[in-house]
Amino acid sequence: MELARAHIYVRGRVQGVFYRAFTQGVATRLGLHGWVKNLYDGRVEVVFEGDRPLVEQAISECRQGPRGAYVDDVDVAWETYSGKENGFGIKY
Repeated sequence: MELARAHIYVRGRVQGVFYRAFTQGVATRLGLHGWVKNLYDGRVEVVFEGDRPLVEQAISECRQGPRGAYVDDVDVAWETYSGKENGFGIKY
């Protein structure tokens, strides 16, 4: 198992369409840790930590988003796994 951390920024119509709740559901279903939050510029910021194939799957699902969302772009930065995230939360 290769542990990984991905820090992503999602651009498009991703606020006001339950994108954060969708992302939390994806992470919980896949057993990933991290967080999601809305940014003032309209993007959504996400951190996923866990088994790399599962992180990659979560990123793939974030490219689709929930019904009502429209994802223009997903920027992914791979970082060193920290192991400091516990569960997956929505930040405000």
